[in-house]
Amino acid sequence: LPVLSAVENVEMPLLVSGIAPGEARRRAMETLEQVGLTDRARHIPGELSGGQRQRVTIARALVNRPAIVWADEPTGDLDSETAGDIMDLMCEMNRTNGQTFVLVTHAREVGERAHRIVRMRDGEIVDDGRSLESAGEPGEEAKV
Repeated sequence: LPVLSAVENVEMPLLVSGIAPGEARRRAMETLEQVGLTDRARHIPGELSGGQRQRVTIARALVNRPAIVWADEPTGDLDSETAGDIMDLMCEMNRTNGQTFVLVTHAREVGERAHRIVRMRDGEIVDDGRSLESAGEPGEEAKV
């Protein structure tokens, strides 16, 4: 939300779900630390880079500690270096927190980082392979 600071954006789902404000702030700051943004906690989105805004979005998705995180084009608007950083972060969250990330992407380099790829064309599954070696045509949507 553009008028809220990074920490306020991250704590919002906790407050909505009834978590006490002090606990919500503590967990929001903890999650911002996980994504490397404690130093930007008080900044509003307009004061953050694209990659930092994406990290806030990821922190907001993670703060309730879901078993599965659904991400639609999580690196779509980012330069290749920042996209790599975001993928590194999601892979680290997968390893350390045991969270599953289901990504929808058109970016082959994002798909290459996945454990499993399901390729689709025109809304139909065309390949339910485990790696890009079984991939179909370039440009097909991949759910990772």
